[in-house]
Amino acid sequence: MRSGCGGAGSVREVEVVSGLPAKRSTERLDRLDEDFHVMVFSIIGGDHKLVNYQSTTTMYEDETEKGGGRTVVFESYVVDIPVDSCEEDTCAFADTIIGCNLKSLAKIAEKMACT
Repeated sequence: MRSGCGGAGSVREVEVVSGLPAKRSTERLDRLDEDFHVMVFSIIGGDHKLVNYQSTTTMYEDETEKGGGRTVVFESYVVDIPVDSCEEDTCAFADTIIGCNLKSLAKIAEKMACT
């Protein structure tokens, strides 16, 4: 993945490596609130069928875990259903990408916790 760090309005090109029928996606960071642990981004281009896609990711610490807290991540999204597709297929595609992203985030967080 190629990306640059930036604030709201910054754009990045992402290489899709999930094995899904897409190779690239262009994303815009709409909101980043480090105090409330919220990130909102929109997909504004790419070779996929996600139209008017906007994702909100929130994190919080769950203190109920035995042995210490853990971070819980929620990601929700809205997306238009393309004319040549159906809701089930569009949601399955988006859910698969989100699952890959969250697994990647977990691996990165675990590596950071070990250092």
